[in-house]
Amino acid sequence: MPLSALPALAEVIRSGFTEGRHRGSLVLLAADGTVEYALGAPDAPVFPRSTAKPFQAVATLRAGLALDGAALALAASSHSAEDFHRDAVRAILAAAGLTEDALRTPADLPLDRVEAELLLRSGGAAAPILMDCSGKHAGWLAASAANGWDTAGYLDAAHPIQVLAREALEEATGESATHIGTDGCGAPLLAVSLTGLARGYRSLVLAEPGSPQRRVADAMRAHPEYVAGTRRADTWLMRAVPGALSKMGAEAVQVVALADGRALAFKIDDGAERARGPVLAAALRRLGVEHEVLGRIGAEPLHGGGAVVGEVRAAF
Repeated sequence: MPLSALPALAEVIRSGFTEGRHRGSLVLLAADGTVEYALGAPDAPVFPRSTAKPFQAVATLRAGLALDGAALALAASSHSAEDFHRDAVRAILAAAGLTEDALRTPADLPLDRVEAELLLRSGGAAAPILMDCSGKHAGWLAASAANGWDTAGYLDAAHPIQVLAREALEEATGESATHIGTDGCGAPLLAVSLTGLARGYRSLVLAEPGSPQRRVADAMRAHPEYVAGTRRADTWLMRAVPGALSKMGAEAVQVVALADGRALAFKIDDGAERARGPVLAAALRRLGVEHEVLGRIGAEPLHGGGAVVGEVRAAF
């Protein structure tokens, strides 16, 4: 479906005037897994970006790596590079006899703007460990070292850890990847549908306790600050709504599953981050979630002359 045909998921209102729209696709699943509400083209393939990380963490466990708790949550994270994130990445690597030099994440600044500003003010610079995917990479490296697999080529699509990651994603979504690309961190990136992603997250929260899938979901929900950071919407949501599993991805992809199996997935087609919060809050309300945290997540004010003159708001 061309962009012009996709519905507006969010609109930009400045001084009472509709200044623009952010179009995209969205799907909501009922507790039984059936589609309750959909907009756009949720069955068309998209790159899931970092919403694939819980399935990639499942692969790490299936490779035999003994991760639990905060460390497992970090293996499924897009972290903010706060001090505790960096320490945890180094700990995973050190337990495998590795250092951060083994990471093949590109040098980057922290994803969190506050952390990035603090780093630069202190004289710091971009580094691979600061890249938001370094927790996932640390888990893959540790699993590879434990199995005697090549640690230099762990991002190759044919590497055993990547084969396991693809299997975990396709099994959970019930789909075969329609396209293979390269993610921002250098990892293989597999295109599946938003409907498949929503069903995949639903399968994580409903999985048998103690299974790799449930262990990942439970670790993320118990340690949400390791999945995101102290100033991030995924953390706020998982802290506030019992049993919620939430993960963002680049280009404004978002997936959430609730404890009873209700789930949602959406993508803002132009990748506009400012639309993510308003759309997420509105989608959760449509799923029946009512909590004051949604006001915090959904607030996206527009400023003019130092004052609030409008907002980005959901259009459905």
